[in-house]
Order: sequence, then structure tokens, then C-alpha cells
Amino acid sequence: MVSLFILAPLLAIFALNFMFRRLGRFAAFWVGLLFSLAQIELVLLPRLPFWTNSNFILNDVFRFSLGVDNFTKLILLSSGVVLAVVFVITKALIDDEAKRFDFFNLLFIIMIGINGVALTKDLFSLYVFIEVTSITSFILIAFDRNMHAFEAAFKYIMLSALASVLMLSGMSLLLLVCGATGFSAVAQSLAASPNNFTVFAVGLFLCGLFIKSGLAPFHTWLPDSYSSAPAPVSVLLAGIVTKTAGVYALMRVVVSIFGFSPSMKLVLLFVGAFSAVLGALAALTQSDIKRMLAYSSISQVGYIVLGLGSGSALGVAGAALHLFNHSVFKSLLFVNAAAVETQSGTRDLDKMSGLAQKMPYTGITSCLASLSAAGLPPLAGFWSKLMIIMALWGAGFRMYSVIAAATGVLTLAYFLSLQRRAFFGEVSEKHLGVKEAGLGLVLPSVVLGALVVLTGVLTPFILKSVILPLGNILGG
Repeated sequence: MVSLFILAPLLAIFALNFMFRRLGRFAAFWVGLLFSLAQIELVLLPRLPFWTNSNFILNDVFRFSLGVDNFTKLILLSSGVVLAVVFVITKALIDDEAKRFDFFNLLFIIMIGINGVALTKDLFSLYVFIEVTSITSFILIAFDRNMHAFEAAFKYIMLSALASVLMLSGMSLLLLVCGATGFSAVAQSLAASPNNFTVFAVGLFLCGLFIKSGLAPFHTWLPDSYSSAPAPVSVLLAGIVTKTAGVYALMRVVVSIFGFSPSMKLVLLFVGAFSAVLGALAALTQSDIKRMLAYSSISQVGYIVLGLGSGSALGVAGAALHLFNHSVFKSLLFVNAAAVETQSGTRDLDKMSGLAQKMPYTGITSCLASLSAAGLPPLAGFWSKLMIIMALWGAGFRMYSVIAAATGVLTLAYFLSLQRRAFFGEVSEKHLGVKEAGLGLVLPSVVLGALVVLTGVLTPFILKSVILPLGNILGG
């Protein structure tokens, strides 16, 4: 039954474009929003008969299998939230009906890719669904067909192609050694006969996922893609695409296949710390609000990988929780960036001032998201960052624990800078006529802001029953 997460959007594309072509342009938004909300509802109120695994045997080597555990449900919940927001703001920001319909079709395709990545249990299917997500993202980045979008899309597709080659090469070598692509089969084979050949194959696959995740030093595509893409695409990329096709896939293969050898931990810790610090320092220097948020994403993803690199159940649970928290607060920040750009006509923080007086909902929710990203209690980001820092300290990686805490201070610094320049102070003369954004942008920001607060308040109460079990991904 879980195959419906993939089949339903696919059938919707055929229905909206062929069977009900005339009605399709009107119905696409409502169908997409319904699917996104249904996905959220199925995760939060699970019906036991629905959550059954699916297996499709192509031959002795390739077995297309779908499965669900706690981590999978967390990703499905995140993607449902972000996609619902993207459908709403797309309807608000794209006026042309035909163009909006094309955009919705691409959202259905990327929904297939994201859900497929979350559900699949073999390397070949994982690779295929990551490619579906990446190719669709490339088209979405260039959707406005301007020079900056084409440049960003070109950088994205070139580095994404390199990542694909590395992943496919690594997977091919693993197939030669293991004779199968299923997670459990590959894991058993690697555990039984580790050698330099398999280490090389694992390294190739990991480098591909590092690029897809936007981790430093493989991050160069990310700032341009996030800042040059249309506003709904920026929300989509920052909120769920990079987190699923990159970070989730990385976490899944490390925990389910490659394991936490000492060398694996050191690689993850170094890349995570490097990304966290580099992204935070680069964000401090930005005046373009979307580029600041893009570099912030690099830093936050580094935080997630630091938690994974601890190799402990607490660290993995903290990383998984921070992945969800980041999806929410970063989506909120990009929605508000779109609102600010739409209403003020600029993304330059140096040309803004006092916008909170004119855009109170945007200002308040941006403050909540910024404080959550910085890890201030009792907001959602505080708990996940605390768990990661504690896991690193408890695992004996005290230097990395200190780096994680120091990065939190840097995060607070650049987000306070953003708030001060954009929302505090007196309103500049050129923005005296600015008004709050429309309902299509305000409603998603208020809902996401409430979710930031609600997650933070509920975390202590669901820590043992929901969050800590995420530390054992295979135990779902």
C-alpha cells in the first residue's frame, strides 16, 4: 500500500493532462494540496493496514522494494508539509494559468521522486529516484528562463551529473562485489568481506551524496540555485529536495549499509564541521537575503552530518530531528524572503529597514524561524542542536562538540543581522507604502511559525516515545 505515495502523483499527472485536460488547470492546485495534506494525515494518524511494505521483483539482482520505518515517516511528513506550502505560494505568486499548470505538473513529478527516495530499500531504486528529483529540480530552477536562472541551473546540472556518475560508479562496483543492490544484502556482504575495493566504492557513492547534499567543499552550486530560482522553487529546494535527495539518502545508506567504522565517523565529522563553519561564516558576509539563507542551509546541513558522524543513537536521532526542524524553519524563512521581495521590490538587506512595522506577520514569523535556527529555547531547533552537541560530547568528540556550539553562536549572529537590517529600526522612505503580503504568503508563514513553536514545546513530551527511537533507523 505504501506504493500509493508514488503511484498517486503519477496517476494524477495522467488524469490532469489527458483525461481531464480542460479541468486540469483548475483542479491541479486542489489535487496537489489534497495529496500533500493526505500525506501529512497518514503519517500523524497512521492506519495500520496502509503501512504495509511492497516488493516488486524484477530479477535476481534488482528487487524494487519499498519499506517504512520511523525515519521514513519523518521524511514523508516533512515533504507533505513543504509541498503543501509550495502549492499554496505557487498559486499566489504565478498568475499565468498555463505556466502555473506546468509548474504544478513538475511538483507532482518531484513528489514522486522525493517519496520514492524516502521509501526505497535498494541502492538502484534510490539512485533512480534521486535522479528523478534532480532532473526535475534542474527544470524548476530554470523555470523563469532568465539569465541568472539559466546560469544557476547549468551549475546545478553539471555538479549533479558529476554526483550521478560517482554514485552510479560506486553502486556498480558494489554490485560486482555483492551481487545485489538491496540494502540488507549489500550490508551483509560488506560486513563479511571488507577490502580496499569496497572502501573505494563506498567513497565514490558518499562523494556523490555529499554533492547532492550541498556539503562543503561540494557546495558551490547551492547558493546560486537557491537565490536565482523562483521563490516557490527556493522553498522547495531548501525545505525538502536537498534534505531528501542528499542528506536523508546519506543518513540512510550510512546507517543501513556502510555502518559507523572509525574512518567513516572521521569523514562525516570533518565534512560536517567544515560545512557548518564555512556556511555560517559565508552567511555573515551576505547582503542578499536569499544568498544568506542559502549559505545558512549549508551550515545547518553540516550540523545534521555532525550528528550522524557521532555514530551514536542520540546523535542519529538529533540529526533526524534537526532535518525535520530545518525543513520547517528554512521553508518559513524562504517564504518570508519571497514576501519581502514581492512587497519591497528588493532582496538587498542594506536597502531595507523597519519592515516589521509594515509586515508584522512576516516580521514575527521570521524572528521565530531565525531563533529556532540559532538553537534558542524553547523553539524546535534548540532540542535537535542540543541532542547533537550532547551526542558528540558523549561519544568523545569534544572538539567537534565545541565547534557545533560555536557555530550556533555564529548562526545567531547572522540571523540577528538579518532581523536588524530587514525588520528593525525606522521604515525607510522608499518603503513607507509597503503592506503585508497577501494571504497566499501570510497563511503558510503563520502555519510554519506555529509549527516551529509547537514542535519546540512538544519535543520534551515526545522525546522517549517518538524522537529517541529515530536513533535506530532500522528499528522502525
